[in-house]
Amino acid sequence: MWWKHTVIYQVYPRSFQDSNADGIGDLEGIRQRLPYLKDLGVGTLWLSPFYKSPMKDFGYDVADYCDVDPVFGTLEDFDRLLKEAHGLGLRVLIDLVPNHTSDQHPWFLESRTSRDNPKRNWYIWKDPGPEGGPPNNWQSFFGGPAWTLDQRTGQYYLHLFLPEQPDLNWQNPEVREAIHEAMRFWLRRGVDGFRVDVLWLLAKDPLFRDEPGNPEWRPGHPDRLRHQHLFTEDQPETYAYVREMRQVLDEFSEPGQERVMVGEIYLPLHRLVRYYRAGCHLPFNFSLITEGLPDWRPENIARIVEAYESLLTPWDWPNWVLGNHDQPRLASRLGEAQARVAAMLLFTLRGTPTWYYGDELALPNGEIPPDRIQDPAALRQKDRTPAGYHSLGRDPERTPMPWDASPYAGFSTVEPWLPLNPDWPVRNVAVQERDPQSILQLVKRLIALRQEPGLLLGPYRTYRARGGIYAYLRGEGFLVALNFTDRERALELPQKGRVVLSTHLDREEAVGETLRLRPDEGVVVRLS
Repeated sequence: MWWKHTVIYQVYPRSFQDSNADGIGDLEGIRQRLPYLKDLGVGTLWLSPFYKSPMKDFGYDVADYCDVDPVFGTLEDFDRLLKEAHGLGLRVLIDLVPNHTSDQHPWFLESRTSRDNPKRNWYIWKDPGPEGGPPNNWQSFFGGPAWTLDQRTGQYYLHLFLPEQPDLNWQNPEVREAIHEAMRFWLRRGVDGFRVDVLWLLAKDPLFRDEPGNPEWRPGHPDRLRHQHLFTEDQPETYAYVREMRQVLDEFSEPGQERVMVGEIYLPLHRLVRYYRAGCHLPFNFSLITEGLPDWRPENIARIVEAYESLLTPWDWPNWVLGNHDQPRLASRLGEAQARVAAMLLFTLRGTPTWYYGDELALPNGEIPPDRIQDPAALRQKDRTPAGYHSLGRDPERTPMPWDASPYAGFSTVEPWLPLNPDWPVRNVAVQERDPQSILQLVKRLIALRQEPGLLLGPYRTYRARGGIYAYLRGEGFLVALNFTDRERALELPQKGRVVLSTHLDREEAVGETLRLRPDEGVVVRLS
């Protein structure tokens, strides 16, 4: 099962490499940079959406599930990228966005023409509520009501995101089959699977009940947190929909060539693991992002890992992630020193790691002036929070990849769609390739070391530690020790061994019964 052995590397296509001098990354640019991914050591490329789209939410508003938006290139460009990736031994996952379409998708354009149009029931339409307003109190992730009135037909349609992103009606079997056919279109072209967007939101309460209030909500918090989401998230019908998608993947799977589903699911761990039973190979485990990074203490990280491991059956394969296109950058959350420690954590835990482009350079959050804001979540909610744009915007984690110190960092030959990170002349791939102790070199070493059988497939056990150290055993032969503090620490080892990798990249040595860790240092010890 290749997806147990791989490292997934997420590319946000707009920001990886521009090949046609329009300031926006594209598929041909990604193809040109495939050797970089191969050299890094990752095994799987995950592409965020590149579908035909009005770009109200940069591709997550799909106008055609079976075509490439001209800003990213053509179907032929995709086929060439896929062929070359496979030629290098890289798997390719693409985003599937099945919860909603663009309001410019032909399905929705038909749906809104009249109440009796055959496509009307492909989306979720409701009469106004008793007082003439929205049908219920459901809120959008991007602020404001999740309902928009269509003046022509006198009904509201549901959109859990932008008004330009109407939700599909997954109760309708015709909708499900249409999404399945879109999956088959890409599977026939040879993709290795899908990362499924907002998988836990597909089903909605059939009674459309008001959601109860959230007693912890305070003014200044996002609108959607006003309520507990008992009727718009993780509904029982969702599992059946996941099983159907898994059946489509299985149509194209062979031993060693499984087509894989990675599901975006922001849920507590005890609910997340239910998606394994439904057929999702890797329900995304965001607990290090949602619980770990805000509370970066060894006791808390150990608690998260132990809780997750305790919930998995022998048939479930864990996965971990520290960043993505919706979350602040790892280095801005922890600083570069602890970002190195976090990288060692991610690549030595049991399970499949997912890595976000640029985190191997310790890229910080970008600095986005108000006149350069692009993210609709920020623009739509800027007046609703005291911190304005930057408290809700996702632009800072989507800035262009800095490749070298040439103009526009080798990303483009013109001004990029978002500003480059402020320190790009000294923080870029070329500089870190030349530095034997850069975080880029550390990530390469970690990915290579992860292929050791004990680290790849061995069991996990927490090892006793205190004083700001998190330590654990992998398999029978490895101990990982991570110093979460800025002071020197010591750890008593179960037996002698040898340090085979340090986050400082300056240490490979035999160790006795006591392991000394420098400030902000993580080490992997091969036990004797």
